Amino acid sequence: MATLTKALNIGDEFPNFQAETTVGKIDFHEWIGDSWAILFSHPADYTPVCTTELSRVAKLLPEFQKRNVKPIALSVDTVDSHKGWIEDIKSYGSLDSFDYPIIADDKRELAIKLNMLDKDELNKEGIPLTCRAVFIVDDKKKLRLSILYPATTGRNFDEILRVIDSLQLTQNKSVATPADWKQGDACMVLPTVKEDAISKLFPAGVEVVPVPSGKSYIRKTPQP
Repeated sequence: MATLTKALNIGDEFPNFQAETTVGKIDFHEWIGDSWAILFSHPADYTPVCTTELSRVAKLLPEFQKRNVKPIALSVDTVDSHKGWIEDIKSYGSLDSFDYPIIADDKRELAIKLNMLDKDELNKEGIPLTCRAVFIVDDKKKLRLSILYPATTGRNFDEILRVIDSLQLTQNKSVATPADWKQGDACMVLPTVKEDAISKLFPAGVEVVPVPSGKSYIRKTPQP
């Protein structure tokens, strides 16, 4: 029986595992290689919201590939179930192909290990299904983001792409991205950046936003 992994924190190494998928058996870390990955679980095959989600990811696959990100889905169904359902996903989304793997976790080993079971969402036998979990793992196999959605709420994968853009930008530049930021928008200079480093790090300039406190902590710069 799988045991629960201790709570994963941002920056922790994401646990490796082996699993059966629609493209054969994989070793997760080997499968990632030098890419990033998004592992996302869904409650069950042949269900409406899950069909919309996996269809959307298939349509967005070129956008994930531009960012060097590999998507992989997971539920507690079998490989055969996944393969049959893929035909429905393709039909729903008017897709010519379905080009990312789905993990078969029918023994719930990964769902337990990664704390992805939804105790309020049960199958007809009363056994918990997987929630809508999202894990973004970088090319160093570190967890960069995790989100849990309830079964009734489909995910916004454009938002997940936006988050990936922010993560990949801010790991190399001394900036943070503000509320509702999107690719190309102005960024915030990190509070840790000293004034004497501004001109070197931000040749496009920095705007200090005045606030009643008189403190100069809101510093905006064009996206580096």
